[in-house]
Parts: sequence; C-alpha cells; structure tokens
Amino acid sequence: MRPRTTGRRSLAVLAGALAVAGLATGCGIRTTSVPVDAGAAPSRVPCEVSEGNLTTQAQPGVAVRVYLVCASELEPVERAASIPADKALGDRVQMAQALLDELVEQPSATEQDAGFQTYVRGPLTVSEARSGDPLGTLRLNRQPEDLPTAALAQIVCTLSESTATDGSVVLGGPGAYAARGYRCDDDTKRNPESAVPTMGPPPSAY
Repeated sequence: MRPRTTGRRSLAVLAGALAVAGLATGCGIRTTSVPVDAGAAPSRVPCEVSEGNLTTQAQPGVAVRVYLVCASELEPVERAASIPADKALGDRVQMAQALLDELVEQPSATEQDAGFQTYVRGPLTVSEARSGDPLGTLRLNRQPEDLPTAALAQIVCTLSESTATDGSVVLGGPGAYAARGYRCDDDTKRNPESAVPTMGPPPSAY
C-alpha cells in the first residue's frame, strides 16, 4: 500500500506545478529557468547645485555666472571669481580673464556630483583689442575657431551674460585674422557641440 500512496502524492505535486505554470502563462508571464539581470535602474544627473553647496559661499571674490556642460547641454553655475569688486565693472579685460580662469578650473566635487564638466582647457588668456578691431573685441591667445566647439560655446555664453561685454561677443586670436562676432542662443545652449553662430567680422570701430 505504501508504494501506491507515494505514487499518488507524486502525481499531486506534478499536477500542482503544472497548474502554477499554466497560471503564469495565462497572465502573460513567460517562465524561464535562466536568471535575468535587467541591470541597474537608469540614473539622472540633477544638473543643479543646491544653494547650500554653492561655490560662491564663504569664498572671497565677485559672484559670477559661468556656463558648464551637463547632460550634453550648457547650464549656468554660480561661482566666486577672484577679482576685486572695484575692478569687476570697470576693467572688462580683467573680468573676461577671471571668467576664463573659472571655465578652465575643473568643477568642484559638488559640481561633478551634479553632472557638470568643462571643455575649456588652459592656458587661456585674453587681451585688449588691436588697432583696427571692432569696438569691444577681446583677443585670445588661441584662435577661437581652433577651440573645441563645446569650449567655444561655454566661452561665448559666459561672456555674453557678463560685464566683460555689452551682450555682443567679438573674439579674435593671436594671429592677423579678423575678429568675429559670436552669438549665444537657445540652440547653442541645448547643443554646445554644434557650430557656434557667428555674425561675421563686424565693421571696424577705429
């Protein structure tokens, strides 16, 4: 009698397993004997530094806004530039140099955690316009067109919103090439890897 009882019990277990498999199939769940690893859940960088972690706090200098790259776009970040307050409004070249120095500086740990990075590399210096240059020209020690596109976009958008310019960014390089006007628009901020809009050589102001 014991073998017959054991057989019935085995049949009951088998029937129960088949029933569970049928329910899973009926619910649209495909059964598999291979473990499935879907990977880690996708993460999103915030592209924003909280007020409590702003790099301008508890630091000497003038509060400025620079554009860094985050999630393939340009996003503004508040910084404290190393420039005396009495020079910030009057000396446009010194202000421009302070902004370039901020762009060259690698993002802080807090900024990196938020997803920010910079494509501007030093040494990068700026000087006054030359004779024959349009009014407001800034001359870089590197030809603007030779800079990485994202780096040029960072520079143009940062300068366009600063006291170093009147909103129009006119840049030249160390050579004899004419200075050119650059524009920071919404497309540039959304896609800094695309060509930065130019306005051609402005008419000479001298």
